[in-house]
Amino acid sequence: MSRRGTARLSLAAGTAAILVLVVFGELSSLVLMGVGWAGLVLTAAGVWWMLTRTGWIRVLAALLVVAVPLGVLVLYATAGLLWVVLLSLGLWALAVSAGRAALAEDRPPSMPERSVSRAEHPFLIMNPRSGGGKVEKFHLAERARALGAEVVVLDPDRRQDVAELAQRAVRGGADLLGVAGGDGTQALVAGVAAEHDIPFMVISAGTRNHFAMDLGLDRQDPSRCLEALTDGVELRIDLGYLHAGEPVDRSAGRVFINNASFGVYAEVVQSPAYRDDKARTILEMLPDLLTHHSGARLSVRAGSLTMEGPQAVLVSNNPYQRGDPAGLGRRERLDSGELGVLGVGVGNTAEATELLLRGGQGRGLTEGTAREVVVDADAPVIPVGVDGEALTMPTPVRCRLAPGALRVRVPRRRPGVPHSTPPMDWGRVRRLALTMGQVAAGRGAA
Repeated sequence: MSRRGTARLSLAAGTAAILVLVVFGELSSLVLMGVGWAGLVLTAAGVWWMLTRTGWIRVLAALLVVAVPLGVLVLYATAGLLWVVLLSLGLWALAVSAGRAALAEDRPPSMPERSVSRAEHPFLIMNPRSGGGKVEKFHLAERARALGAEVVVLDPDRRQDVAELAQRAVRGGADLLGVAGGDGTQALVAGVAAEHDIPFMVISAGTRNHFAMDLGLDRQDPSRCLEALTDGVELRIDLGYLHAGEPVDRSAGRVFINNASFGVYAEVVQSPAYRDDKARTILEMLPDLLTHHSGARLSVRAGSLTMEGPQAVLVSNNPYQRGDPAGLGRRERLDSGELGVLGVGVGNTAEATELLLRGGQGRGLTEGTAREVVVDADAPVIPVGVDGEALTMPTPVRCRLAPGALRVRVPRRRPGVPHSTPPMDWGRVRRLALTMGQVAAGRGAA
């Protein structure tokens, strides 16, 4: 179906969803629709109270979150209008899906790549514990050695400095560095590769493999990443750096390839109990953190954008896409030359409810881009989550971007970056359907 057709389908399905309620349910359906919206508001408020309260209030909030939706469904069924509501919701879901599909045509071009000759002395570091043992499962070390790479498999029983291993390899003549492991390990070795301006290779052997996903690599079979050794192309991407305290030493800094997080998430992962019982630790710490009863009070400067007292801040190496139903996690480009900035500052139940009901859009969310972001606090040291690693850093923490600092070697044939559909925008969908129709009509008349 054409883009215009998809936009028109979206408008037609949305209109039909409303007509079904009006025609089949008459006045009673409109009343019940209001009841449904009230139920959504109460449920969203209950979720906020669950996160910010403890004891009996949390228990009552949990009961509210379960009871209200069930009560609304029972009310619809008793009135004999459950099928009307379900049909209307189905049509509305079709309208939103079609509208987002029509808007998804507006995608930026892919990152430029160039053909390169094969590396003569590739050096790879592999973590056998990453991803539940993917290095052994996919025989990555053996396959890489068969392709001419020098491979160091980390000893799981002792801590090793992967950055120093990479530096030593460069001094020994390595002309490509690579890592099979998590994003935190990837970042440390990527910093060494950028320092010496030699290619860096990513092998998707971690658990989530966010960086590999944004490079378009195969996350299901990490052995396919090894094709970069024999038939690879090169991308030039940006690299993020964190600098702690004053004055700033621009020649140093902690590298991040994905993001640096401040506030709630960074505070939680610092807890010694987090690794043993994540869910319980989060539920115990969130009430005080979200209501500013514990944790540092943050302030953020990102160009002309300022934030005072946000509960959470995420600074990313290039902006994340919006509209990803799984949450933040995808970047279509890694070479825009801009840091992405997201801040969440929810002061009350109304703001939290708005944020939840609007799918992450509302007064509680601030977003922007900048070349440099400064995060300060009312504490001399704050926790920071850097590519999933828990650190502490003196304030202020400066995040900067080095455009095109990292050369990344990837396979010529790879799955590609998965695209997320953008957030629904009814105004744009309507203009798309009508404007393109008018253009087509004008051409026919000519």
